[in-house]
Amino acid sequence: MLISTKEIEVRYAETDQMGVVYHANYLVWMEVARTQIVKDLGFNYAHMEEEGVLSPVTDVQISYKKPLRYGQTATVKTWIEDYDGLRTTYGYEIYTEEQELAITAYSKHVCVQKDSFRPISIRRKFPDWHDAYEKAKKPESFVD
Repeated sequence: MLISTKEIEVRYAETDQMGVVYHANYLVWMEVARTQIVKDLGFNYAHMEEEGVLSPVTDVQISYKKPLRYGQTATVKTWIEDYDGLRTTYGYEIYTEEQELAITAYSKHVCVQKDSFRPISIRRKFPDWHDAYEKAKKPESFVD
């Protein structure tokens, strides 16, 4: 199971009136982390889009545990929680500088044709990508 890591410096613009990271900004960080895990696997989202394929979010869930503040560095850990050749679920944990768990999350995606938004099989359209996801995903027997 591959766990990708990405550090993100908390910018002032990402905080709210309380001085903590505004909740929606975690979604942006999750996107940055998804791009990183794809890169770590040797692929590129932009190339997929050039082929006329998009990967929209179909579901997202975030549990907030600890706040992050301006000037801190967040560490985002990302993995492929589940993958079936059509749909992918990414898992996330974001940590504070003190390695305290700030959030747990997941996002679900499906690949679609850009022009019609009809689902496509990653297994058929991108066999190398499919093989890499199969090897990198969380094993079914894995216990947290």
